[in-house]
Amino acid sequence: MTTESLITKSRNASRIAPSVLTGIGAFAAVGIYVLVSSLELGLWTSLGPSAGLFPFAMGAVLVAMSIIWLLQELRRPSAKAEGIDRGVVISVVVSLMVLASAMDLLGFQLSMFLFLLYHLKIRGSRTWASSLVIALLGSVGAFYAFNYGLNVALPVSALAPLNLIGF
Repeated sequence: MTTESLITKSRNASRIAPSVLTGIGAFAAVGIYVLVSSLELGLWTSLGPSAGLFPFAMGAVLVAMSIIWLLQELRRPSAKAEGIDRGVVISVVVSLMVLASAMDLLGFQLSMFLFLLYHLKIRGSRTWASSLVIALLGSVGAFYAFNYGLNVALPVSALAPLNLIGF
């Protein structure tokens, strides 16, 4: 091996793919946006944590993870940038839009159950048993954690029959 080939090889090995840098920058930008926005909500009141404390913490975690990701890429870049599977991106975005639009009609529990079931069974190819158990525990568990643990009201169904049975 010649000196020139070693220099060329080390330059190519230390170059971070532009798509990876874009991803790191996007995560950092979202984290910074969340940090700044949460300050407007306030972090602490005389009674304890304010509405902005949790988003502030999550924004700080996102920024810290972006920095760690950048340091990892600088130390040892990814072999190649992973391609984007547009089908996955489109299905996630569309299912999130359906979830958001169905939540007021069906309530949080049922709409989140269907959302999780779709992603676990259809997109994730899990078994029916594990998909049903995880979707049920995830939707009902999140509902009870937010409603009773954090005292944050989540949408209930606008349909009388579903509302009567607790959805």
